[in-house]
Amino acid sequence: MIDTNGMRHIATFCGQCDCGCPELWIDPDAPEEKRVVITDDFGQRIQMSLGQLSDLIGDVKGGVLDTLLTPSA
Repeated sequence: MIDTNGMRHIATFCGQCDCGCPELWIDPDAPEEKRVVITDDFGQRIQMSLGQLSDLIGDVKGGVLDTLLTPSA
């Protein structure tokens, strides 16, 4: 179980089940470079800065990951 005390919940990805879907949190007490926290259903977490999250969102909006969702021919 991941300790989320003091963190602000932003989003749950999926949420259609009870499997412990990945979630996005903000930890206001963490150092700036670890303020964004993504948790998964395996008890793991990724920490990054708001700047890194912004870059990731920009890449996703720009289509960088689109090929992952396209079936191979």
